[in-house]
Amino acid sequence: MSHAQALIEKVEKSYLKAKTPQLRVGDTVDVQTRIVEGDKERIQIFNGVIIGVRGRGISLNFTVRRIVGKEGVERTFMLHSPNVLDVVSRRRGKVRRAKLYFLRDRLGKSRKLREIRTGRSQTQESGSTAKAERESDLVGASS
Repeated sequence: MSHAQALIEKVEKSYLKAKTPQLRVGDTVDVQTRIVEGDKERIQIFNGVIIGVRGRGISLNFTVRRIVGKEGVERTFMLHSPNVLDVVSRRRGKVRRAKLYFLRDRLGKSRKLREIRTGRSQTQESGSTAKAERESDLVGASS
């Protein structure tokens, strides 16, 4: 690595956010952005599906697509921008592509992605413990 490149990385490191979310293509996210209108400031939430991630380091950006009034709207955000306050992942989509540009041509239910389920829900856990208790009762009764 050249001296100039090392110097650039050192300067960029101070501008990187400490806590960055794990962004993956296909995730449905809520992006909280700071909007300044005159002397007033507010937070706007843009929710949609991540259709592309590009860049790395300070220049990492991602494109989010959503449907508003039967019209597709895409917006690209710089992850380390001070105007992007938070990115909250709502659900994980199962995808096999790096860029989901084919979603631009889809309408209706075909636009939905399959969800990757993570973890087990409370009902499944309580159901499995109840089943284990019933089995232990049966084992105890037979001996």
